[in-house]
Amino acid sequence: MKSSRLQEELQWHPRAPVPEQEAYLNLRRTHDLLATEFAALFKQYGVTEAQFNILRILAGAAGRSLPCLAIRDRLIARVPDITRLVDGLERAELVARKRGDKDRRVVHVTITRKGLALLSKLAAPLLAMHKQQFQHFTPEEVARLNRLLEKARDR
Repeated sequence: MKSSRLQEELQWHPRAPVPEQEAYLNLRRTHDLLATEFAALFKQYGVTEAQFNILRILAGAAGRSLPCLAIRDRLIARVPDITRLVDGLERAELVARKRGDKDRRVVHVTITRKGLALLSKLAAPLLAMHKQQFQHFTPEEVARLNRLLEKARDR
């Protein structure tokens, strides 16, 4: 009886989520499922998803170095410690870093040949995983899903 009254006071109805709550929970469950599969793939190549994302960003810089803050701003998902991620990539010789000439506090990061080679090795398995994860969708459904997800972010 006390529990029921508390639920009423909190307006908490776990068995009847509103559509927006259900959409959020579905997004979280879906992300967890897809991300787990990608984590397993990246682990085979000795990197995390966040480290792969850094390599992808640096490869897109066309040979230029990028400051750590610029990399952080371009990441798909926010990470608390970009320095730690770059440390691991540097130990694996996938990136090189250099302090700024004008401002020694700024650290510039560049992808190495080894980093580019890793991205090349990952390209086919990554594409295959993307296709496998959405193989039960029609091309129109994938396009609609993309539009809806973009709309969810564009508030």
